[in-house]
Amino acid sequence: MKIRAHAESHVVELDDGSCWQIFPGDLAATLSWKPETDLYLAPSGDRVSSHVLINGTDQSRVRVIAAGEDWPDGEVKKVLKRG
Repeated sequence: MKIRAHAESHVVELDDGSCWQIFPGDLAATLSWKPETDLYLAPSGDRVSSHVLINGTDQSRVRVIAAGEDWPDGEVKKVLKRG
């Protein structure tokens, strides 16, 4: 999928119309994204996010949840504290 909009640093809209909220600790990985960046959505399997977006070029991953959803209580702080 390609990026349709990434106006807010923590939200990305893909060309399929889906919108995803990026995990705060993963924002730095999105700085190199361009509209032509190929992204793949996959189930996450971790307690923080429901899915991951995978950059097709460098295989980097960012944790995401559907835009408008809330991150699990306490999990964000735990993960960010661990580094």
